[in-house]
Amino acid sequence: MKPMLFEDDPQFWYETLRALGHAAYGGSDFGEVVATAEKITAGDYDSWYEQWSATAERTATEARTALAGGHRVTARDAFLRASNYFRSAEFFLHGNPDDPRIAASYERSVDCFHAAARLFEPKIEPVEIPFEGTVLRGYFYRAPGDAPAPTIVMHNGFDGSAEEMYFFGGAAGLERGYHVLTFDGPGQPAARFHDGLPFRPDWESVITPVVDWLTDTRPEVDSERISLLGLSMGGLLAPRAAAFEHRLAAVIAVDGVYDLGQISTKNLPMPRPEAEALLRAEHAPEIDAAIEALMKTDSTARWAITHGSYAMDVATPRQFLASYLDYTLADGIAEKITCPTLVCEAEDDLFFAGQAQQLYDHLSCPKTLQLFTVAEGAGAHCHTGAQRLAMGRILDWLDTTLNH
Repeated sequence: MKPMLFEDDPQFWYETLRALGHAAYGGSDFGEVVATAEKITAGDYDSWYEQWSATAERTATEARTALAGGHRVTARDAFLRASNYFRSAEFFLHGNPDDPRIAASYERSVDCFHAAARLFEPKIEPVEIPFEGTVLRGYFYRAPGDAPAPTIVMHNGFDGSAEEMYFFGGAAGLERGYHVLTFDGPGQPAARFHDGLPFRPDWESVITPVVDWLTDTRPEVDSERISLLGLSMGGLLAPRAAAFEHRLAAVIAVDGVYDLGQISTKNLPMPRPEAEALLRAEHAPEIDAAIEALMKTDSTARWAITHGSYAMDVATPRQFLASYLDYTLADGIAEKITCPTLVCEAEDDLFFAGQAQQLYDHLSCPKTLQLFTVAEGAGAHCHTGAQRLAMGRILDWLDTTLNH
């Protein structure tokens, strides 16, 4: 899809498209997004924050006014949009983890989502899942009916939140009679913000306690029909978990990712083993200089490295790229997956082009590859801007797989 705004800044355009796409399930209004984006200076992180924050504050005020007047549906809808706008506001600020605007916007995003959750029927239930001496925070969406129902566990990826997963699949699953559990794992907003937990490659250590919690504490869950959906970087993390957690009835990678080390090393003009050694070296000043130069010319690299250093809890850009080397489904890991697996692929993926096919080719389980194209408006990373189309195909596959 050609940029409507930010023609020379693909990262700003993608995040604008992301906000536009969430209109499909109530996370934005088209006019609000366009009016906000038109005021933003391309590439200016402060400008991005200021305009999205202003829109979020205005929308939250609308929500509170509606609620005070007894207009619960209007209030719910405005709180949902405000939550997403506050999430957008702090998106580019993580290059300075101590920036107070991060905490202020994140907390407002969560507070607005909780306010909306209380206005649903039935209410969306905030949950805390025991995890290694702390908790994983998320939400349980209960499907109608009394009989045990299939459940979709959903988590975001490199930069998104459990709250955002309502727009990226939670609402769609609920409409189709699934219980849905969304949560933030290590490296994701709640775990990073509250407990300082960075990402970790052994994602089965995250998913196994989540499945334990569902089977041990939620009698409404059909324990034989628990599936897992991972979004973006979650398209590697979820398959990684499924390789070792065999209670999952199905796994969905939106979109498939096979090896993040390919991202780390693709701009280094040397064989991969040599590139990996330099990324992990105690000192590599020439590589450091090359990374800094890349960040000055590539808006996506600039954002990914600054945010990634925060999410991985590392001190330098090179350490961030080195951390990516540990996130892979190579060396026989993909082949360990036994449950039916849907691998989604975006024709015009900004981040992981070609990796969905690699993952699919390495699977030995029952498998499906689903391509989403530019011509149908769904070719962007994670099919942003075409959520209803994408979730229809994805959940139809799951319905058939689980006989739901």
